[in-house]
Amino acid sequence: MKYQFRPASNKDLTSIWQIIQDAIQSRKEDGSNQWQDGYPNLAILQNDIDQNVGYVLASNTTIIGYCALFINGEPEYDNLEGKWLTHSDYVVFHRLAISKQHLRQGNAKRILKYIENFAISKSIKSIKADTNHDNTAMLKLFKMLDYQFCGIVHYNGFPRNAYEKVNYF
Repeated sequence: MKYQFRPASNKDLTSIWQIIQDAIQSRKEDGSNQWQDGYPNLAILQNDIDQNVGYVLASNTTIIGYCALFINGEPEYDNLEGKWLTHSDYVVFHRLAISKQHLRQGNAKRILKYIENFAISKSIKSIKADTNHDNTAMLKLFKMLDYQFCGIVHYNGFPRNAYEKVNYF
């Protein structure tokens, strides 16, 4: 299968929204409180596309996964309870989700590899991300790809585990 990691467009929004809705349901079924408060929603995804920060993993016309990528600009990361590995520019990703038809096929790992290449293309060594303490799939992925636990950040009063990976190129 040939993959493409590209900016999301308005024509992708319906597929992206379905992927996110399935991921919200999956988090609920797993007993997690992550994404159970109305976030992410369709307006956030539309804003991602409008701001050119939404990205899809696609194969031909099939949208397999989604995430939002930002360079710097995550204010909560300034209040980390812990210590980041670096203190320079970073790429941060949010809202990573894979379509339920393409789970357990290495697609989340594939997206993270594309994110690493995106960072390298911008001459940025650091990739930062956060997740709930009970998002076992994401925690496993971070461990598999050598992300380092750096501490806790808070969103709306809820703690989230924060991770960083440094690419040396």
